[in-house]
Amino acid sequence: MLPRAAVLLPHAAVLLNGPGQRGGVALKRFEILGPVRAFDGVQELDLGPTKQRAVLAVLLLNANKPVSTTQIIDSVWQDDPPENGANVVQKYIAGLRRVLEPERSPRTPGQLLTFTPAGYVLTVPGGGLDADEFHERVRRSRAEWLDGRLAPAAAEMRSALALWRAEALAGLSGPVFDSARDRLTEARASALEAWAEIELEQGGHATLVPELARLVAEYPLREQLRYVQMLALYRSGRQAEALAAYRDARAYLSDEFGVEPGERLQQLHQRILRSDPALAPAEDPSIVVMAPASPPIPAVALGSVPVSPPWAPPPPYLAHRPPPRPSSAQGWMVAAKIGAVALPVLSLGTLTWMVFLTYAVHRRSKLLGLVSAGYLLLAVTGCVIADLTTEESESSGWFGFAMFAMMVATLGGSVHLALLSFVMPSRARTDPHHIVQIEQRARRQQALQLASQYPAVARELNIGRPDLPRVFDDGGLIDINAAPVEVLAGLPGMTSQLAQRIVAERQFRGGFTSIDDLVLRGAIPIDLANALREHAVALR
Repeated sequence: MLPRAAVLLPHAAVLLNGPGQRGGVALKRFEILGPVRAFDGVQELDLGPTKQRAVLAVLLLNANKPVSTTQIIDSVWQDDPPENGANVVQKYIAGLRRVLEPERSPRTPGQLLTFTPAGYVLTVPGGGLDADEFHERVRRSRAEWLDGRLAPAAAEMRSALALWRAEALAGLSGPVFDSARDRLTEARASALEAWAEIELEQGGHATLVPELARLVAEYPLREQLRYVQMLALYRSGRQAEALAAYRDARAYLSDEFGVEPGERLQQLHQRILRSDPALAPAEDPSIVVMAPASPPIPAVALGSVPVSPPWAPPPPYLAHRPPPRPSSAQGWMVAAKIGAVALPVLSLGTLTWMVFLTYAVHRRSKLLGLVSAGYLLLAVTGCVIADLTTEESESSGWFGFAMFAMMVATLGGSVHLALLSFVMPSRARTDPHHIVQIEQRARRQQALQLASQYPAVARELNIGRPDLPRVFDDGGLIDINAAPVEVLAGLPGMTSQLAQRIVAERQFRGGFTSIDDLVLRGAIPIDLANALREHAVALR
C-alpha cells in the first residue's frame, strides 16, 4: 500500500508547474476539504485566528466572485454580528492580505484579494482550490468510466478521494458553512459509490469487501454502497454473507425508520437467492487493462486515504433521502392502528386500558401509563356498579354513573386512541434527544458489526477509542482492551475502582476476548456486563 503522498504528487506537480505557476513562481493554493488552509508553494501559511479563517472560507466558497461585507458578516457571525461589523471585516481582510501577499506594500492595491464596488474578490487560479480539483478529478473519472476505461477511471477517482483530509471546513459553524459542508460530504459519498462500482467492474470484488464494510458502517443509509457490498460478497463466493448483509440492511431500515430496502436492493437479494448466473463477474479481460496511451498510475488502496466521519448533525443523510415508498410493514402498522381504535367499541370499553398500556410501553411514556390506569378504573367501576345494581335500582344515580363510565371508556377511549394513533406523533419523532439516542444506538450497532467481522479495520479507525483522534463515529463505543481508565470509568454503571481493575487485569493476564470474559475473570459483576453489551467492545 502506497502512502497518501503518492496520490498527491500529480496534484502538487500541477500546482507548481502547471496552471498554478506564473514565471516560475508558485502561486497560492487553498484547501477546504478539512480545516481551512493556505499554501505558498509547499509552505503552509499562518492564517491567524478562527474568525479570520472563517472570512477566508467565505471568500473561497465564492472564489473569483465578489462577496459583500454584509454577506461576510452574515456568514461568519450569523445572528450575533459585532459592533462596527464593517470595520471588523476590514481588519480581517487586511490580516489576510498580509498573509497572502506579504510582498505588497500597504498603499499598493492587492492582486490576489481585491476590493470592487460589489465586494471583495479572492482570485483563485485553476487547480488552486482542493474542492475544485476534487470535482474536476471526479468529472474526469466519470468520463473515463463512460468510455469504458476502467483502470484510469478508478485511479482518477482514488486521487480525487485522497484530497480529503478530514471534515470539510472543519471547525467552522453556521448555516453557510454547514450547507457547504453537506454539499461536499454528499459529493464525497457519491464519489465513493462510483469508485466502488468501478472497482467492482474491474473484478476487484475480493479486495473491496473489507473497505465496503467500513463504508457501509460510515454511510448506513446509502443503499448503493450496500448493493455493491452484497454483490462483492457474492462474487467472492460468500453467498451466505451477502444474504446476511441484506438482512442487516433490512433490519436497520425497518427498525430505525419503518421502511423497506429499495427495489434495486430487493431484486439483488432475490437474484442472489436464485444464484443468478448473470451476477457472475465479467470474463472479458479488457475491462482490467490500463489505457495504453496513459502512463502507469500508482494504485493506491483507499484504506490509506483519510476518512471523514458522519459529522454532526447526522440528519444531512436523511435530508437528501427521497421519501420512502409505501411498504408492507407500513400497511400492517396502519391496520394495527385501526384495530386499536376499534377495540374499545368492540369490547364496550373493558379493554381500552390494555391498548393504552401497550402504547405506554412502546413509547416509554409514564403519562400514557397513568391514562391506562384511569381507563382501567373506569372499566372496573362501571362493571362493578352495573353488576350490583338490581332491577329496582336501575333508575338510581349509581346506575347512570356506571353507564356514563362505560360510555367514556368506550367512545372516549376510541376517540382518544384515534388522535393518539393518527394525529399525535410519538416521542421518537418529536424529541431531539431521543432521535440522537436512536442515531447513536444505530452507529454503535454498525461499529460492533464492523469490529466483529473486520477487527483490523476497526482498530485502524480507532473504534472504541474516544481519547484518540476520531475518524469514525462509533456512537460512543468503548474498547475495554485499549481504552484508558478515565474512559472506562465513563461507561454506564462503571466505577473508577472497577475500571482500574479491568486495566490491571488486562495488563497482567492479557486482553479480554469478550464482555463475558470480564465476568469469568472476576473483573466486573454479571449485571454490569449485561448493561455494557451495547456500549463496549473487546477488540483483539
